[in-house]
Amino acid sequence: MPVTPPPPLVEAVIVTAPRLPPLGGEAVFDAQQLDAEALKTAPRLDAALKQVPGVSLFRRTGSDAANPTIQGVSLRGIAPSGAGRALVTLDGAPQNDPFGGWVIWSSLPPEGLEGVTIVRGAGAGAYGAGALTGVVALQERAATGGLSALDLSIGGRGERRAATAFGTRGLLITAAAEHNDGYVPVRTSLKGAADTRADLNSGSVAARLQGELDGMTGAIRLGAYDEERGAGLAGANSTAKGASATATLARLEARGGWRLQAWIRASDLANSSVAVAAGRGATTPASDQFETPSTGYGLNAAWQGRAETWSWEVGADARFAEGLARERFRFQSGAFTRGRESGGRTAVGGVYVEVAHDAGDLLLTGGARLDAWRQSGAVRRERDLATNAITLDQSAPDNSGVTPTARFGARWRLGDVAWLRGAAYAGFRPPSLNELHRPFRVGNDVTEANPGLTPEKLYGAELGAGGDGPLRWTATLFFNRLDDPITNVTVGLGPATFPTAGFIPAGGALRQRQNAGRIDAWGLEGDVARTFGGLELDGAFTAAHARVDGGSAAAQLTGKRPAQTPDVTVTAGATWRPTDKLSLSAQARYESKRFEDDLNSRVLAASVGLDVRAGWRMSDDAEVYLAAENVTDARIEVGETGDGIESFAAPRLIRVGFSIRR
Repeated sequence: MPVTPPPPLVEAVIVTAPRLPPLGGEAVFDAQQLDAEALKTAPRLDAALKQVPGVSLFRRTGSDAANPTIQGVSLRGIAPSGAGRALVTLDGAPQNDPFGGWVIWSSLPPEGLEGVTIVRGAGAGAYGAGALTGVVALQERAATGGLSALDLSIGGRGERRAATAFGTRGLLITAAAEHNDGYVPVRTSLKGAADTRADLNSGSVAARLQGELDGMTGAIRLGAYDEERGAGLAGANSTAKGASATATLARLEARGGWRLQAWIRASDLANSSVAVAAGRGATTPASDQFETPSTGYGLNAAWQGRAETWSWEVGADARFAEGLARERFRFQSGAFTRGRESGGRTAVGGVYVEVAHDAGDLLLTGGARLDAWRQSGAVRRERDLATNAITLDQSAPDNSGVTPTARFGARWRLGDVAWLRGAAYAGFRPPSLNELHRPFRVGNDVTEANPGLTPEKLYGAELGAGGDGPLRWTATLFFNRLDDPITNVTVGLGPATFPTAGFIPAGGALRQRQNAGRIDAWGLEGDVARTFGGLELDGAFTAAHARVDGGSAAAQLTGKRPAQTPDVTVTAGATWRPTDKLSLSAQARYESKRFEDDLNSRVLAASVGLDVRAGWRMSDDAEVYLAAENVTDARIEVGETGDGIESFAAPRLIRVGFSIRR
């Protein structure tokens, strides 16, 4: 009887994005990893990142409802800002918006990622400008052929979401779309007809094509996104759209390698704001920022070498941005009467070297950078829309400088599982085009731009310890000094008329972005994890004491806590797998009170949020799940106006979905 031969073995080919491995010296800094398993529990990347204490957007509002201009990410809770004080990269290419520095999180679906590395502390070395409080380094999923990831879900408030990653050998395509009807942020008895839903429609697509030639790997990645959202006030909404392209060429060898990368990002933001009438019975158009075309582009190059216990990297990078905000404002007699155009150009470039020495129980690393920056072409021109006559024509002198930064650290292995480490660092962040040139309005509060801003600089040191045994834990004591922080400084309160800004109504405030003295922050952060059979427990915290010294420029801020900075953040998680098919998980986050404003006059109460999830595994790769966000329906305060109107983050949302991960 003939014997049927066994089927031929098929080798699974996994094609990862071309990137250089981090130097071994990265272990001396306070870094945390989120793998694909941790990412899949949240529908949006910013929600997944909140598993790490100290990681936050400017406000507590998630990217499902927050205006794009406040979606910048900061680490350690040291004076978060709308532009963000952390750099976000995807396989080396910056993902921060070229005009505002914020991140459009809907353009980065978790299904397209294999992991995230969060490095807390100023990121000199290879990261450079923008990595003031740290780096969020995203790694894109490998192209394995076929379907790599899929997530389909529906939920309350009209929630519908679909996301996938698929392709062939050398091609990865990631796409996502989401719609929700949103919620009304003002949920108290003071809610009026002016208060509407903060809804969302978003979509994104990206493709990475790569191949190999003579030992080199090359890749081209193209991406695009488009989102529309309501602001929670009648007549106020925003749209954000953009496209990006990245070309990377790399060669990896046993004793090192090199990488060349070029990237370009184009974005456009439209943002309308309104004034709210007394009693919140109606709104009146206040401004219509109908377009903000901007472009950012850059280059980076790196070369690594390795020899026995030594490794090193030298490199250079340059980033350029230009953009204009075009706006209609001063609404009178049923129409806008004034037009405004404001914007300019920025450039920053630097060179760096970093060296690591791994002597077994002792790991040493050190690096230095030298960056030059420039702000030029500032323009602010306002005109009467009826006559086209110029009513304001301002420019500002070009500004430039050179900023050196460095970072050094050591890590000592104590026995088989314990270690000590220490690090010191300096970093800087140049102001964004948005901070330099674009005034904006939220309700009755107006914030003016400032083309005279200079870069923020951070100096810090930390001492940490940890263990890698069955009980995994870390603890880090840190001190950071932020010089010349860009802060929204209160200039006056309404009702009053001010030069340039015009009339500010009752309950409103006029603020201006200023380099306001310095912020000193010291604190303790740590995390712990332990597995007991099918039960996994983890917890983490950040406690930071941050205070402003306003100096002569803003003496009224001295002794105040930076706006939107909590003293304590605690997260706790549990995952239980009672059977091979069933998994149950919960993730809680506590934040102490924040202040809405720089004067610490508007208090945002402490908050606790709890998310839960139950999954039933249908196969090795697929599961169905039931998830509830803010399951206790807690009122998490995210904003407060000058007349005491509170707004809140999303209420409870229950979703059911189907997920595949391969």
